[in-house]
Amino acid sequence: MTSQKKNYVLPIAIMFALFFMIAFVTGYQNPLGDTIKKMTGDNMIMSQLGTLANFIAYAVMGLPAGLLLKKYGYRITALTAVTVGFIGVAITYASGFIGDNSTAVTIYILGAFVAGFSMCMLNTVVNPMLNSLGKDQKQGNQLVQFGGSCNSLGATLAPVIVGGLIGGAASTISSANPVFYMAMAIFLVAFLVLYFTKLPEPKTLGEKNNNVKTFGAFKYRNFVFGILAIFCYVGVEVGMANITTQYLNNDSLVSASTGASSLAIAGSVCGVYWLLMLVGRLVGGAIGGSVSSRAMLTFTTAVAIILIALGICLGQSPAPFFGFDASKFEFFSCTIPVNAICFICVGLCTSVMWGAIFNLSVEGLGKYTDVASGLFMVMVCGGGIFPLIQASIPDILNSFWLPAGLCFYMLIYALFLSYPSKKNLGDEHVYENNKRVEA
Repeated sequence: MTSQKKNYVLPIAIMFALFFMIAFVTGYQNPLGDTIKKMTGDNMIMSQLGTLANFIAYAVMGLPAGLLLKKYGYRITALTAVTVGFIGVAITYASGFIGDNSTAVTIYILGAFVAGFSMCMLNTVVNPMLNSLGKDQKQGNQLVQFGGSCNSLGATLAPVIVGGLIGGAASTISSANPVFYMAMAIFLVAFLVLYFTKLPEPKTLGEKNNNVKTFGAFKYRNFVFGILAIFCYVGVEVGMANITTQYLNNDSLVSASTGASSLAIAGSVCGVYWLLMLVGRLVGGAIGGSVSSRAMLTFTTAVAIILIALGICLGQSPAPFFGFDASKFEFFSCTIPVNAICFICVGLCTSVMWGAIFNLSVEGLGKYTDVASGLFMVMVCGGGIFPLIQASIPDILNSFWLPAGLCFYMLIYALFLSYPSKKNLGDEHVYENNKRVEA
């Protein structure tokens, strides 16, 4: 057992790095969106195309990724994922060397789409792989929680580092080349380590289960409304960060003591949003054993609606804040509109929504739970669709009513639509006081 544990130290570290990269590669689309906006004549909608391409890939790859994992196991799926990720980042990197803006943007979007395939596959494999690397169920769950923390860290650093590196020179994709070098290097190292490391595979590898129909989960009401809730949730999570960044990237609204660019300030503020998500996840994990998923989702969606409404109505009075300039590697004091503080505090609420929605959606599904997980991954595409819709609303402040409306649907789901139909409760399992009881 000791030898086996030592052998898995490096793969566990790589899984943590991949968790980080999932968020980092997804997150750098946000500050790079400002570059795309400037390259296309300050078109706000164009700023969200990289994010859209990244998340639409989930809709295409969600189910195939699950089938790939089921047939070939963790190692092959992970190797495929990091290879595709390297190619996606390389395509994005190559777009910075093209002189024609329209061609460069097209290739950039293609790279974001290919990278999205990788993110989807990694999301499909990393959680169960980390769980299997633990010596028991408790340690496996602990590894997954640590991996989730690395994911939040990547999301926190992406806008700060990329925003600081690009700064005022946000008119060229090549300004972010150091970020692309780092991403490709981690993908390359991950591939080599995974290739030369033997990993445990699921006991059901290659087994066929003809009794489970792909769309059998759709007969469960709580699941049907639940995947719509997760579709809305990812739109809120990503949209709040992306559009707040675009809102703050305005020299008339923000200023810094060191003369840092508005993009660097916006990136730092967005980084705090993701940092608050990390804090929220830690708190949610600590209280999750005593607070039901329904109560947690009800409370957080209600608070999120209040915070967004306050952000829209409070106005743009200057408030003190802080930031980090990655290009100079120094902290700085700055002022931002007070309503932006309300927007970034929504990160505390969105932090626990995914887990709560997932738990409520799969309640009573039994043998359909694995299939449901793949369908959930498809609905992650909401993270690209809703920010694009929000970006198309001319008044940027009023555009935040969209995520407020999405939160309202999730609140209705928590209060009314998340209860399983009585006819379905007897199919697989009955739940009493959030504990499963065999039917």
